[in-house]
Amino acid sequence: MSENAERVGEALRAKIGAEPIAGDWFDMTQERINDFADATLDHQFIHLDTEKAAATPFGGTIAHGFLTLSMLVKLSESIKDSADVDFSGLLMGVNYGMNKVRFINPVPSTSRIRATAQTIDVVVKGNAVDQTRNMIVEIEGQEKPALIAEWIGRLVFA
Repeated sequence: MSENAERVGEALRAKIGAEPIAGDWFDMTQERINDFADATLDHQFIHLDTEKAAATPFGGTIAHGFLTLSMLVKLSESIKDSADVDFSGLLMGVNYGMNKVRFINPVPSTSRIRATAQTIDVVVKGNAVDQTRNMIVEIEGQEKPALIAEWIGRLVFA
């Protein structure tokens, strides 16, 4: 077991049950949605065709659910939930996976989103720490969130 991993694991365990911390707002643009459609070859009209999408219950184009999910990396950059943790000895952080993902509310193009994070589990595995955070992506001005996910990040230490 790595001393660095154990030290960080203990510090992160102390955060379990703390209030969620919000990050900065981020613009979800039609250009970003179009680029995601091109990258994934998902060109469904509800994402790209403003005229047809306006006639749906969504009232306009919406971001792909998987685009919103993939934005967790960017959205989490501004969340300072571990600013007081000493990460010395950290070699890398990797996406380990998700326990649950639910797409609750579509993200309209030209809206703003942000994520909140709350640590719910921490497990030390040798020279690594698996931190599971409950992530909620909010849509500015809407009561229901865009998505809720349990995201596992793995921190690998020297």
